[in-house]
Amino acid sequence: MTVLHPVKRGVPTALIAALLGLVSSSAWGHSFGQTYTLPVPIWLYLFGAAAALIVSFLMVGYFVGVDSFDLDERESRVWSVSPWLTCVFRYSSVGALALTIVAGFWGTDNAYRNINMTLFWVIFYLGFTYCTALAGNWFSVMNPFRVVAEIVERLRPGMFRGHWGYPNFLDHWPALFLYIAFVWIELLQHTTPFSLAAILVTYIALNLFGCWAVSKAIWFERCEFFGVFLGLIARIAPVRVEAQDKNATVAFRRPFGGLLQKGTSGLSLLLFILFMLSSTAFDGLKETAVWVAAFWKNLYQLVLIPLYGNAAPVDYQTVKKLFRVYQSAALLLSPIVYFLVYALFLWLAKIIAQSRMPLRPMLLAFGYSLIPIAFVYHVSHYYTLLQVQGAQMVRLVSDPLGYGWNLFGTGRLAVNVVPDLAFVWHAQVFMIVAGHVVSVYLAHVQALKIFPDRRNAILSQIPVLALMVAFTALGLWILSLPLSFGPVRLD
Repeated sequence: MTVLHPVKRGVPTALIAALLGLVSSSAWGHSFGQTYTLPVPIWLYLFGAAAALIVSFLMVGYFVGVDSFDLDERESRVWSVSPWLTCVFRYSSVGALALTIVAGFWGTDNAYRNINMTLFWVIFYLGFTYCTALAGNWFSVMNPFRVVAEIVERLRPGMFRGHWGYPNFLDHWPALFLYIAFVWIELLQHTTPFSLAAILVTYIALNLFGCWAVSKAIWFERCEFFGVFLGLIARIAPVRVEAQDKNATVAFRRPFGGLLQKGTSGLSLLLFILFMLSSTAFDGLKETAVWVAAFWKNLYQLVLIPLYGNAAPVDYQTVKKLFRVYQSAALLLSPIVYFLVYALFLWLAKIIAQSRMPLRPMLLAFGYSLIPIAFVYHVSHYYTLLQVQGAQMVRLVSDPLGYGWNLFGTGRLAVNVVPDLAFVWHAQVFMIVAGHVVSVYLAHVQALKIFPDRRNAILSQIPVLALMVAFTALGLWILSLPLSFGPVRLD
């Protein structure tokens, strides 16, 4: 994920080390960069996960009827949040953003001693995401980039009314492109405290320009990717939070009730969800022995051998550059690959159900059912980083710039969290299977809405079930792969 990822280790110096690392055949859980031999063969985990999904499908198909989803969409009465509380949230978020930037520009370059890397990547990007899935979309209330725009607007009234029109065909495409750029930086660039601060300042400027160009309302609804990302995650939560100017309202609902509403608004939002899936899978795959072996095979057979013959250069810098291109291309193509697979299975569902519904609205209708899978992928891959590095905030708050301060008396505390690898592996398996079971339920409920005949609705879910089994198998297989410690490590 970043330089703080616990699986990352040093960079070997000999090319032969990579090739030797590829011959390992044992199945390892790769959460921490130390080997963990699975207690039973991986195929048993895959068989058990598939069986759990099939049993869940049968139970949902038998017990969940047309009247079930009406209850799931019901909400409690709406509560208003105190304006002073929303004010505290809003300016606390701006303060955290300011601290991240200040610490990056004027603090130490040591990523483990500077608070900005942990505060942004771990506490915000991981911790706040998981809180959003539990407590709702509070980011819509406290988005620091929006608060900064509102402060500027107070100084220059009317500045963000919008000077250009926003074509409807753009939909959420700007948010998707910004999200892809963000993940590319996260996964394939060596960010430092200074570069992170520079990126955030640039993103603040981009938000202000976007508000000026298309209006503040449209920009933060369709283009600001953190808001779009967390808004999708918030649909999981049993709490609906809605920002209203500087106030907020809260209503309680059943968990996952926000995913039972009408489908995604367009292909751009569907691809956004699919990229949430594919980018996390890519992050788990990108440093495994299987992935690096594929790189070497394709590098020699498709690039170096045709160009240079047997005298193909294999110097370290050339390999690094080629590997970066290989990784970047795979990341950028990943949502397209997922979309094609998703479209194929939904097309099969349409054929089996004998539906006259066009394929495009069907693809959009089932888009939200993928969000639980994307969320559990995110948690299973990264929650150990939150557990290990997030605990360092106890120390970092006393010495945010890494200068040896001890402002609150915790600066010299040794906070060492060492998760149990067996527990981590089984927790990952449980989360992935549970997320897919929820998605099976959501897809079935959506099918009952789309297809008037219950039998056709159930038949349509057979390809969807196959898709869920495939996603589960892929996720568990990636987690079981051994890491490669070859020279193509980019950080």
